[in-house]
Amino acid sequence: MTPAIKQLDSAKCAYQTHQYEHDSHHSSYGLEAAEKLKLAANQVFKTLVVELDSHQLAVAILPVCQQLNLKRMAKACGVKKAAMASPDKVQRTTGYVLGGVSPLGQKKRLQTVIDESAQHFAHIYISGGRRGLEISLSASDLSQLTSASFAQLTE
Repeated sequence: MTPAIKQLDSAKCAYQTHQYEHDSHHSSYGLEAAEKLKLAANQVFKTLVVELDSHQLAVAILPVCQQLNLKRMAKACGVKKAAMASPDKVQRTTGYVLGGVSPLGQKKRLQTVIDESAQHFAHIYISGGRRGLEISLSASDLSQLTSASFAQLTE
């Protein structure tokens, strides 16, 4: 059981888990999840950690088939600039390995922004806290559990 699932259980939140055999040679963790679970790539969301110009870290949650617009992320966080956080900082701060970073159950609660497209789906898929494990839940539940706001984060 991952910290993400523990957080969902303790919050008594409705969710489902979906597992698949992770291929370490796949070029994209998120697209691999969409392919192996036969899901639309715009309904599977990746968790990216950025470093803001305030030196704080923040979490961006966006479709695996999209690129994060760092300017939009910075604006959503109320700062001028954002850059991708180093893998070391991501793992130390979240407690998760890259490719298995869940927005839930992180060691340290970070400011979180979910791409507004998530609101178009009854439920979205996010990492369950390890490679090969996805969780489906409603975007509104995810927003409540992470105290996240919604904003356009992609092009």
